[in-house]
Amino acid sequence: MKSRSEPRTSLFVPESGLSDRVDYRLMETPEEKDSIYLMRYKAYLHGGVTAPSESQRVSDHYDDAPNAWMFGIYIDGELCSSLRLNVVTSECRISGSVDLFGDVLHPRIDHGEVFIDPLRLAALPEKARQFPEIPYLTVRLAYMACEHFNADFGLALVRAEHQAFYRRVFMSEVIADPRSFPGFLPKVALMASDYRAVRERVMTRFPIMRSSAFERRMLFQRAGERQFSPQGGVTSFESASIVPNA
Repeated sequence: MKSRSEPRTSLFVPESGLSDRVDYRLMETPEEKDSIYLMRYKAYLHGGVTAPSESQRVSDHYDDAPNAWMFGIYIDGELCSSLRLNVVTSECRISGSVDLFGDVLHPRIDHGEVFIDPLRLAALPEKARQFPEIPYLTVRLAYMACEHFNADFGLALVRAEHQAFYRRVFMSEVIADPRSFPGFLPKVALMASDYRAVRERVMTRFPIMRSSAFERRMLFQRAGERQFSPQGGVTSFESASIVPNA
């Protein structure tokens, strides 16, 4: 980890030779978040999924929700992609998927199901061409979150042309037909992956999805929750409302 304000975890990807070149960083400061908003705009405009805007930024109120974690994925020290995760529980239901598909998700949340809602996946076009592994490196964060927060399902708002990827990697299934998401031009369907049912099969087929408890703690502890012992170790303080399975 580079510093208390810049958590870092390295990922070994034998297929690509990206050993020790990939960093996941929890983006917490206004400056860090602004770099993500700008990157989203560039990626979405290039992909034709957002309209031009004077601000050249893409953000929403879910970015600053108490149950949100925003990550930047860096390769060789350069920002390449990003993902925001919202941890949805009965105590905190702030989530883009929940707002769009509340009729589907609220009854399940009422029964105690916990969801990881990864939204705002974005990758710089030039980096995506240079590193075809980026989609896997990015969505891996959602899989680690499912384990860390003891989630029942991983969600995804997916346009039609990307559904095959989620079926192949996470064995996700469409649980609600496409709807319009604010600020996103294509309609998106709601897909869900039964984490406990498919976990071992996914990790066997895609070993990149494996992670250690230490790596997950380093990623999902916010700056105010990280405390270092005199021996240089890390003392973990868990949220009272969202207790991870670490």
